Amino acid sequence: MNALNRNINNIFFIFALSHLIIWTLVPSLTNKNLPLDTIEALAWGSNLDWGFNKHPPMSAFLVEIFYQIFGAQDWAYYLLSQIFVVIAFIVVFRFAEELLKDKALSLVSVLLLEGIYFYNFTTPEFNVNVCQLPFWALCVYYSWKLFDKQQIAFKDCFWLGVFAAIGFLSKYLFIYLLIAIDLLFFYAIFIKKYKKFDFKYLIPLEAFIVLLVPHLIWLTNNDYITITYGLARTGLENSNFLDHIIYPLIFLGKQAVILIPFFIMSFFLIKKFKSKMSLKDKKLLFLIFVNLVPIGLMFLTSMLTGSKIKTMWMTPFYLFFGVLVIYIFQSQINLNKLKGFTSVFLILFIFSPFAYAYVSITETDKRTDYEGKKIAQEVQKLWDKKYSTKITYVSGNEWIGGNLSYHLKSRPQWIGVKSKKKYKDRLGWEDLYLEDGTRIEDLKNIPTKLGYFTIYGK
Repeated sequence: MNALNRNINNIFFIFALSHLIIWTLVPSLTNKNLPLDTIEALAWGSNLDWGFNKHPPMSAFLVEIFYQIFGAQDWAYYLLSQIFVVIAFIVVFRFAEELLKDKALSLVSVLLLEGIYFYNFTTPEFNVNVCQLPFWALCVYYSWKLFDKQQIAFKDCFWLGVFAAIGFLSKYLFIYLLIAIDLLFFYAIFIKKYKKFDFKYLIPLEAFIVLLVPHLIWLTNNDYITITYGLARTGLENSNFLDHIIYPLIFLGKQAVILIPFFIMSFFLIKKFKSKMSLKDKKLLFLIFVNLVPIGLMFLTSMLTGSKIKTMWMTPFYLFFGVLVIYIFQSQINLNKLKGFTSVFLILFIFSPFAYAYVSITETDKRTDYEGKKIAQEVQKLWDKKYSTKITYVSGNEWIGGNLSYHLKSRPQWIGVKSKKKYKDRLGWEDLYLEDGTRIEDLKNIPTKLGYFTIYGK
């Protein structure tokens, strides 16, 4: 048995390492420029704060750590993304081991995730969705520890609060998981009375609130800009009665399409789709709350508000879907006959990076085809001809200014068009090398359109 377990651990290690290497190398070799969301995070990271106009600060903080270590090396940020994905896989694997009590089934529950494109094709772009993944997984894992054990450990409560706060500081939609977990414990304690209330259950809430205080202060001082941005993205202002019906149905349709490869893999794994389910089963109850309730809450949000749910917002919601399916149908799984499942897994595992590479190479008008490095070099040459000082600030939108901030050798701070007033007293140096509003495309030796920007130095 120990030899079998070691073999399964080795298989998982090979899978995780292969995933990390492949999805770091493929975009590094086929993309000319980092994706939009990663450049935006780098722009924010050059001028760190407790929040930004679109999102809370965690994604910017993490890419800035990598910038301080690796500098302007694109591969490092693809690696960062895959580290987050693999950490989530490791946590799911460990959770599945504790819940299923079977290493082989635990491995399969993680391999099933390769059938969901959120965990392969979209992962090269480090953004707030990818940033949530390990913290989503860790919140579920520590919630399970509290739910499963009779003795409540302080450290489990503390770490749940810490990871919940970091997840929320990655993206506000993390709250859907936290609400689901709260509903689970409320149901277990006050309705079914599986568990007794203990004041230690308040420790995660206390840690969560304490860690959020700086961001909440920033949010208040900045007119709740991230919340208004998020609401604007849902299209709430222009919603009508039909939107309360159409958008929820579109949401469900998209989720079904996304899960098609996942269900195909499951079809080759499970002999018969039949199972005896009961909500008296505490493990099943837990899995339903952490898998289906957050999705149900998103559906209700769309139905009640008539808002659009962006597909990529659902990135972390399916991390434990493999565990749920395996647990429900484990009696119908024959681990000695996995040839079909293995074949489909390998096809998806190999096809996804090839598809990504093909799209990256053949389509030439994407953000990742932008000549950010070349443009920055030309801008640096033009600046150096006129000034001996270094470029200190870059003004423009996140894409234009962010690319310059990332690629220029002095790593100037990005301040954003809307933030220039804050820096008015600091921007009174030498005349600007470009007048604000001049199109860079009108200058010689610049290979592509850049839009509007201003740079400053002292």
